[in-house]
Amino acid sequence: MVYFKKWSGNKYRAKSTIYNDKTYHSKFEAGYAESLDWMLKNKEIKGWERQVKLELKVNGFHITNYYIDFIITHLDGTKEFVECKGYETNEWLTKWRLLEATFEDFKQSPDDFMTMVKQSSWRPPIKRDKNKS
Repeated sequence: MVYFKKWSGNKYRAKSTIYNDKTYHSKFEAGYAESLDWMLKNKEIKGWERQVKLELKVNGFHITNYYIDFIITHLDGTKEFVECKGYETNEWLTKWRLLEATFEDFKQSPDDFMTMVKQSSWRPPIKRDKNKS
């Protein structure tokens, strides 16, 4: 008889991580927050925010909410909208493209920009053949 263990964690196997008394969706995201703290301490940036809610609207109609991982305020006042990803899903890609299309609504200066930081160490899960031992 075969027993299956139910996976109770994140469907992408990301491990929630606590850094500085805040919970992040992954170790990668928490590590990025730590690096932002170091940049802030070294006065390389003015500040940063995490999990900022952006309402995506098209022609005045609310489509969905997008929670961007980080918004960094640089020394010159420009803002950088940063998304940390280990794995790109179709749902995320659709929202990202919608954000790109409506980004002018969120910019406070013409020089504000978006960045997607991809985790290079991510690998897809290994699929094992049930018949082989």
